[in-house]
Amino acid sequence: MPYTITDKCNGCGACARVCPADAISGEKKKLHSIDADLCIECGACGRTCPQSAILDAEGALCTMMKRSQWPKPQIVIKSCIACGICIDACPAGCLALSERPRNKGVDSFPYLKNPKACIGCGFCSTECPVDSIIMVKPEKTTVQES
Repeated sequence: MPYTITDKCNGCGACARVCPADAISGEKKKLHSIDADLCIECGACGRTCPQSAILDAEGALCTMMKRSQWPKPQIVIKSCIACGICIDACPAGCLALSERPRNKGVDSFPYLKNPKACIGCGFCSTECPVDSIIMVKPEKTTVQES
């Protein structure tokens, strides 16, 4: 079930600007709508809406959150297998694979290449087959080696 916009929408367009799937449309100062076929249920629209006019996939009202407080991925290098699934799962394209010399194990690992582009959806964490990504508040985002 995709996210939906209620009649509390004032047409500010904040949701449309942040949607990585271009699923939201509408005229300025008029009720916007979400295309159910395009919505990926990332939640960015709900965290952005200043009118609290967006319902999540379960029908619960979303709450606005400052973008600086949106969770970011924290990668635990020790358990990461560098499969790249997290990079493929990211709708904002903010993760990338880096290389860094290490004594043992995989020499490449994913990292948050563009933190400002991250929408805090958590798809990278959900899709990680070895649970090496946790979502944390930005001030705690680091790379863990142990």
